Amino acid sequence: MKKHTAKEIATLLEHIQDANDPFLIECMNDDRKTVQQLVKKWFNQHEREEELKKEFERMCTYEKALRKEGIRYIAGVDEVGRGPLAGPVVACAVILPQSFYLPGLTDSKKLTEEKRDYFYEIIMEEAIDVGIAFISADEIDRLNIYEATKVAMIKAIQNLQKVQPDYLLIDAMELPVEIPQQSIIKGDANSISIAASSVIAKVTRDRYMKALSKRYPQYGFEKHMGYGTKKHLEALKNFGVTNEHRKTFAPVKSILVEC
Repeated sequence: MKKHTAKEIATLLEHIQDANDPFLIECMNDDRKTVQQLVKKWFNQHEREEELKKEFERMCTYEKALRKEGIRYIAGVDEVGRGPLAGPVVACAVILPQSFYLPGLTDSKKLTEEKRDYFYEIIMEEAIDVGIAFISADEIDRLNIYEATKVAMIKAIQNLQKVQPDYLLIDAMELPVEIPQQSIIKGDANSISIAASSVIAKVTRDRYMKALSKRYPQYGFEKHMGYGTKKHLEALKNFGVTNEHRKTFAPVKSILVEC
């Protein structure tokens, strides 16, 4: 039997899914150090993939239970941007197909920017429907942040264009709508539909803030996304308050009083 080079083995191992594959077993019996390292790498990656698969299945628990009841269109609903001093609250409603599979998808805060962007493209391409809504800083000041969050979520649901959801899975919020719903604490880490909406909302808002930084470069919005970092607070003192700032939030309000 031909003895493969380490480079050839590395390529062949990329296509193996089963730990009992004859070629993998052959490699396990290869006494070359480089081959043993490749085998170890394969098992580490396989173990990680299995963990991600189990985690994905866990996060589908709510959706699977609802589908067993005959519920077809399940919308995950989440928002981002409650805490920042500037910029909008962005909410999203996502309806995923039953066949959707994206291991590694979780709460957007736990993902790198690169991973969020990657997942964003897949979700937008494969979702049955996506609804997004913005609530501006002025509206947040008028309503208060809690009510603004609810309005954003309701608008996101209303902005679904293709299908009407049969059921809502919502991250830690109850909404005054007629659609049956369930509020899930830490929903973005426990429901795949909410996790998907979390990623879409986060990426959408971050892109908005990066675009905003071109209008107001002195505030550094592209770095802190409107949160009250030291540099942001210094910029507020040096350059004042913009229309994108939430004037009822304490740090901004105090600067307005000083002025």
